[in-house]
Amino acid sequence: MIEKTYALWCKRATEDPDVVAELKAIANDPDGIRERFYRELEFGTAGLRGIIGAGENRMNIYTVRKATQGLANYLNTRYTAAAVAIAYDSRIKSDTFARQAASVLAAGGIKVYLCDTLQPTPVLSFAVRHYGCQAGIVVTASHNPAQYNGYKCYGPDGCQMTDADAAAVTACIRTLDIFEDVQTMAYDAAVAAGRITLVGEELLNAYLEQVERQQVTPGICAKAGLKVIYTPLNGTGNLPVREILRRIGAADVTVVPEQELPDGRFPTAPYPNPEIRQAFEKALELAAVSRPDLLLATDPDCDRVGIAVRDDNGYTLMSGNEVGCLLLDYLLARRAEEGTLPASPVVIKTIVTTPLVAAIAAKYGCELRDLLTGFKYIGEQIGLLEKAGEEDRYVLGFEESYGYLAGTYARDKDAVVASMLITEMAAYYRTKGKTLLQRMQELYEEHGYYRNRVVNVAFEGEQGMLTMGRLMDTLRQSAPTAIGGVPVTAVADYYRQVRRDSLTGEEEVLTLPQSNVLSYTLEGGAGVIIRPSGTEPKVKGYVTSVGATPEASEALAATLLSATEALMHSAD
Repeated sequence: MIEKTYALWCKRATEDPDVVAELKAIANDPDGIRERFYRELEFGTAGLRGIIGAGENRMNIYTVRKATQGLANYLNTRYTAAAVAIAYDSRIKSDTFARQAASVLAAGGIKVYLCDTLQPTPVLSFAVRHYGCQAGIVVTASHNPAQYNGYKCYGPDGCQMTDADAAAVTACIRTLDIFEDVQTMAYDAAVAAGRITLVGEELLNAYLEQVERQQVTPGICAKAGLKVIYTPLNGTGNLPVREILRRIGAADVTVVPEQELPDGRFPTAPYPNPEIRQAFEKALELAAVSRPDLLLATDPDCDRVGIAVRDDNGYTLMSGNEVGCLLLDYLLARRAEEGTLPASPVVIKTIVTTPLVAAIAAKYGCELRDLLTGFKYIGEQIGLLEKAGEEDRYVLGFEESYGYLAGTYARDKDAVVASMLITEMAAYYRTKGKTLLQRMQELYEEHGYYRNRVVNVAFEGEQGMLTMGRLMDTLRQSAPTAIGGVPVTAVADYYRQVRRDSLTGEEEVLTLPQSNVLSYTLEGGAGVIIRPSGTEPKVKGYVTSVGATPEASEALAATLLSATEALMHSAD
């Protein structure tokens, strides 16, 4: 079957010279053929993501067209006149994939609002509701290396598509032949006919106006004397982040020149992920000369931001958990001082995000909503607040993987608003004689020393996917009684939707949606969570420790991290 499919592609997939060349290159490579054709790219809740190349298990114009035809069929069965917004990032072939998707939708009679240049993912989330669309598409692979690209779908609420809707689109896709059942309309003809409308400056300005409204200490940047270095990591953040910082008065902003312009090869940051130090290397080189107070780095689609803060020995990178806690504390404290904090404020986080959030929220009488991993769940809660007429209660949503959103104008994480608020917050504390590091230390002294660590175990290829499944099955069937010598007091299985007390045996039903996640509560407030990644072939382990001193918490975190990694190899 695989050889037959390969032969069909050699005959029919002739439009993209890169695909043609790759198909010819693997003619005598059975393993190469199998890897590209043993399965179709899975349309999960985040859409498609994979290596750019030839075959059904790769990102190319044919897999993009088929997914879009499935989306078009899904929309046309539900709406008499549907519209879709499309954006794309700086990755290789992103603009091509976006136009191909637009051409398929246009052929299906669906109105398309296509960004006329690359734009951040949060702009797409905003655009869906701004133009009254029934769906949205953004072509991006977020922070993956250059050989990857992806395709994320959004619902009419501006959130990433729900599990149910993604399953319905998947069902439509599976009925299609990748060559016979996909219809396209010539791109130029579709634009001329008004089926595709190019959008740009008007959309970005409307979005930036909403971002600017999220300030809590207007004018502070203009008088704080804060120096900033910013890198968009050759992605979409360059213009919108610089513009929003200009608007709030942050005048001393230097952009890393090697990473300023869009470049999907990411030549100076092969892993353009603001969670890791390597992504900051060029910014740190520049900082060694100019000595700024703050470094900002946004990922290629500008939905996540990482920071580094000057200290006595150079620069310290702060984690997503730390930045989220700082932002929450800053927003709650400043809004309480200004009298703009609602009577029943709401903060939303994911279950893998630090429990320190709970302590900060409790201090200000703030309701905490704890959700599964995935910002769509945070966006969904914003929508529920809006339907109840209570959207003003929402203060902040964030996840440990460097994604934050203040304001309800978008329904996905937003590195533009986060960059603005982080800069404003750093300027505010600078006027108080403090750095963000010093303020974080104060939070630890007040609430306890929390340490959060993540371990990733990769499972590449067909065998890797099978091993991932065996691992989760093994852990589910044989729950550990201790991790790193620390007793397990409760196990929450979000797939079975049950939490079991290890001491009493009592069980309670979990109300969050079904998900392949296992959470272990440990004695003393520590915890471990294990789950397969939703976008990459790997399993992630999240470790939390808490102690009365930083040394005690660090030691426990190291022990738990090692033990968790061993657990994650138990199916090898």
